[in-house]
Amino acid sequence: MAANISPDPLPAEPTQAQRFEKTRAAQSSATLEDYAELIDDLLTGTGSARPTDIARRLGVSHATVIKTIGRLKREGLATSVPYHGVSLTEAGRKLAADTRERHRVVVELLTAIGVPRETAEEDAEGIEHYISAVTLAAFRAFLQHS
Repeated sequence: MAANISPDPLPAEPTQAQRFEKTRAAQSSATLEDYAELIDDLLTGTGSARPTDIARRLGVSHATVIKTIGRLKREGLATSVPYHGVSLTEAGRKLAADTRERHRVVVELLTAIGVPRETAEEDAEGIEHYISAVTLAAFRAFLQHS
């Protein structure tokens, strides 16, 4: 028989609005972070990051990749030359490195508490975009002391 658990009271409206705004902002930047990280991986691994390769690895259409590359360029995160693929600016490389580091910490924490590695990798793909700096620091502290 399940226990009857009452829901938590609603937070104050400004608090709740701030929480939802944080989530919307993270959703908006998640795509750019994924692209920057993948482009950096492709450049490091194969020497080029072509839209066709990006589309295949992300499971999206070529048109979607072209649109997102345009967004990366507008944000100052990438450059491209026709027929030569995409490169990251210094800001784009920093974004990729920061995203990769958040992913690594989340995976380490999840595996430390018993989540299988493959599941931890999959879950970290989402968590890495939404985790706050405070929570990430707590994860690091926990990992250092465990």
